[in-house]
Amino acid sequence: MLKQSLLLTALSLLFVTAVSAQSASTPKEGSAERKAILNALRVPVEKDLKQKVVFVVDHIKMQGSWAFVSGRPQKPSGGRIDLDGTMFEGHEDIFDDNFFGLLRKSGGKWRVVTHALGCTDVCYATWWSDHKAPKTIFPYTE
Repeated sequence: MLKQSLLLTALSLLFVTAVSAQSASTPKEGSAERKAILNALRVPVEKDLKQKVVFVVDHIKMQGSWAFVSGRPQKPSGGRIDLDGTMFEGHEDIFDDNFFGLLRKSGGKWRVVTHALGCTDVCYATWWSDHKAPKTIFPYTE
């Protein structure tokens, strides 16, 4: 019985060590993984902005089944997004030109856990603890 308990403890420690040893990586530009992450995030961003967007990515990291991405949304023709007709209309002076997204892969598909647009502060600072995501995928955490 003691041998079984020690074996289970050792296997548990090995698993925890292997999981925590994973490091965050950046999916390569043009890769299927990067496209899948950005396309999943594009759905709620385009819904919020009521227009088609392309992303200028400043930061994208993934670890295990988690990904975090940030950057600036632009019109497909380039240039700043028009906020007329969006929830941000009339608040252009306090809308920072940015987007942030936390995604998780489930069933082989990336799904948006949460996202934010136009943040004037570090709106994602606690997302790692709020959603139990790996801290290493974020550029800044509290």
